[in-house]
Amino acid sequence: MNRREFLLAAATAAVAAPTLSFSGKLFAAPASAPRFLLVFLRGGYDCNNLLIPYGSDFYYESRPTLSIARPDPYNQNSAIGLDSEWGLNPALRDSLYPLWQKRQIAFVPFAGTDDMSRSHFETQDNIESGEPSSQRSDFRSGFMARLSGQMAKVPSIAFTDALPLSFQGGNHDIPNISLRGNTKAVFDDRQASILAGMYQNTSLASAAADGLELRQSVSKELQDEMMKANRGAANAKSFAEETQRMATMMRDQYRLGFVDVGGWDTHVNQGSTSGQLANNLTNLSKGLAAYADALGDEWNNTVVVVMSEFGRTFRENGNKGTDHGHGTVHWVLGGKVNGGRIAGPQVAVNAQNLLQNRDYPVLTNYRDMLGGLLSKTWGLSGSQIQTVFPGSKPKDLQLV
Repeated sequence: MNRREFLLAAATAAVAAPTLSFSGKLFAAPASAPRFLLVFLRGGYDCNNLLIPYGSDFYYESRPTLSIARPDPYNQNSAIGLDSEWGLNPALRDSLYPLWQKRQIAFVPFAGTDDMSRSHFETQDNIESGEPSSQRSDFRSGFMARLSGQMAKVPSIAFTDALPLSFQGGNHDIPNISLRGNTKAVFDDRQASILAGMYQNTSLASAAADGLELRQSVSKELQDEMMKANRGAANAKSFAEETQRMATMMRDQYRLGFVDVGGWDTHVNQGSTSGQLANNLTNLSKGLAAYADALGDEWNNTVVVVMSEFGRTFRENGNKGTDHGHGTVHWVLGGKVNGGRIAGPQVAVNAQNLLQNRDYPVLTNYRDMLGGLLSKTWGLSGSQIQTVFPGSKPKDLQLV
C-alpha cells in the first residue's frame, strides 16, 4: 500500500469508524433478543420465475422461452407446487424448498413501493429512505437508521462496502463491513498503529480503535478460511460462506443488519430453470439456508426479509429477458415465521390485472408490510412506527 492509498483508506476508515466495537465493549444485547436482517436485491429481480403463477395460462402465453413448466412429478425441471396456484423454481429444491416445508418462509406477492419511475437508483433510494416517494423530506435519512434510533441496546451493522442510505442519518454511528472480496487485512500492524495515533486524545479515538478492530478481526477470519479452503474447504467468496460469517456476528453481537446483493438486472438471456437468474437465486438461497443453520437456536429469534427495488415485466422481451417492472414478491424467513403460505392480498394473474398492461400491481406497500412486521417483532408503538415509516398504514399479514 503506497502513501496515497494509505491516506485514502485511513480517511475512509475514519468516516466509517463505528461507535460499537466488534468485541462488544460498549454493550451487548441479550442473547434471546430479536434479530432482523434485510437482504436487498439490487437490480430488480424477476419474481415471476421465482414464485411461478403456474395456475395462469397467461403466464405461459407471455413467456414462450422463459416460463417454467407446471408441477409434474416426472419432470425435475417443472415448478415445485406450493399450492393450487403458485410454484417454486425447481433450482431451489435443495435450498429454499426445505424452509418452505418447515413453514419457515412465506412469500408476499404483489408487493413493492409507490415509486413509478422504474429507475433502479431512484426506486432504491426511495425504498431505503422509508418515506412516501412523493413526500421525501430528508434525502440523507434511512428507515433502518431511524429504526435503530427507536430501540435501546440493539446493535446495528451493514454488511456492505459503504454505509447504505437505509442506515444513514441516524443519531448514532452504524458500522459497515464488507465480508466479500479481498481477504487481506486493510492495514498491517504498523499502519494500524499510525492510524490509531492520528486520533489519540481526540473524540474519535474510541471510534477509530473500534473500527480498526472490527476490520482486522474480520480480515483474520477471512484469511483463516482461505487457508482451510486450500485443504478442500468451501470457497470463501461464495454467498453461503458470507452469510455464515454474517450469522456469527448477528448471533454473537448484532441484532439489526443490512446486506445487499447485486446482479439481478436480467434484460438479456435471463434463463428459466438454469442460466443467470436461476444461478443467482440458487446462490442466494443456499446462503440463506446457511445463515439459518449457522444461527442455530437463535434462528427462532430471527426474521429475514428479502426485497428488491421492483419486479420485472410480466412478458419476456425480444432478448429472452425481462425489463424494469413494478410489483414484486417479498420473502419473509425465520424460525418462528408463520410460513408455508402465500401471504397478503392477491389478484388473478391475467392481462386485465396487469399494471399498465405490463407489470404486477402493488397491493402491499413495503412500508406497510415492514411496519406491521417490525411492530410485532420489536413491540414498537404506533408513534415509533410512524417515525420509521412516516405516513405508513402498518398491515399485520400474520407473518410472525
